[in-house]
Amino acid sequence: MRKLMIAVGSSMVLATPLAQADVVGLGASVNYWDSELSGKVQDNGDVVDVENQLNLDSDTNANASLYVEHPIPVLPNVRLSYTLVEQSGRGQLTADFGGVSFGGADVQSDLDLEQLDLTLYYEVLDNWVNLDLGLTARDLDAELIVQEVNGTLTNKTSIDGVVPMGYIAARFDLPLTGVSVGGEGNVISFDGDSLHDFNVYGQYEISLLQLRLGYRQMSVDYDDGDDQLDIEIDGPFVSAGLAF
Repeated sequence: MRKLMIAVGSSMVLATPLAQADVVGLGASVNYWDSELSGKVQDNGDVVDVENQLNLDSDTNANASLYVEHPIPVLPNVRLSYTLVEQSGRGQLTADFGGVSFGGADVQSDLDLEQLDLTLYYEVLDNWVNLDLGLTARDLDAELIVQEVNGTLTNKTSIDGVVPMGYIAARFDLPLTGVSVGGEGNVISFDGDSLHDFNVYGQYEISLLQLRLGYRQMSVDYDDGDDQLDIEIDGPFVSAGLAF
């Protein structure tokens, strides 16, 4: 099914009239994402609520992206994006989790979610209305460690995989103002798994500097053997970038 979706997506992109850049363009940005987490994690049939039972809260969010656009027909443009979300908290587990009987113990939990995206895309429109379409390969790695406070009980749940996703980005520029609004998204659903990652933003550009304020929502429902991650992360973000 993955091969079919990639083939269909590739055919759609190649069949669309393309608007290539006149010169080579390079851009990079970093942002801070004030995110909140909800959902559940399953390990060997045991389920835990990451918000209500583990009390996970945001500690660190690192996000960065880099893109290269060129005037060569047929060849796609390239974007690299990196996201790191680290959450930790203290809660209490009254039931088994991952085959470990915590029996009402206080627990310290740490969730690390890391993803690296490689996106190949084409500029379909490139004027005051900008539209990009492409495909993303997302390297997803997440790990949840639950440990008994002042005890020896511990459990680790992890997922790891490379996921193909569709990519779309649109931006609408207000002429002569430096102001624009836009959105970006990645999405896929296959074999009972589904992932989406969307953001909307307002942008102000002055010279080479791009400043954004927006909202991002990411959902991961992914099985890796006996481990399952079914979570949603969302919240506002601010970013600063340079475009050459």
